[in-house]
Amino acid sequence: MAFTNDEVLEGLAELITDETGIDASEVALEKSFTDDLDIDSISMMTIVVNAEEKFGVTIPDDEVKNLKTVKNAVDYITNNQ
Repeated sequence: MAFTNDEVLEGLAELITDETGIDASEVALEKSFTDDLDIDSISMMTIVVNAEEKFGVTIPDDEVKNLKTVKNAVDYITNNQ
């Protein structure tokens, strides 16, 4: 079953909340993981691993650096599921 953009955004928001304590309502497509949400590289890797598991995708390490915003991650997951 394919996830919609909204489902991926909602799922990512949950993962980010679980990892960082940031309120899920703060997680929006235009937000930058580092600048807006203040997620460090270690937390980001945890979020990526959990997202891979949750959405059944593989996000190679060299792709993670391209995931600057929440929208980048949502698009990557929806396009690669």
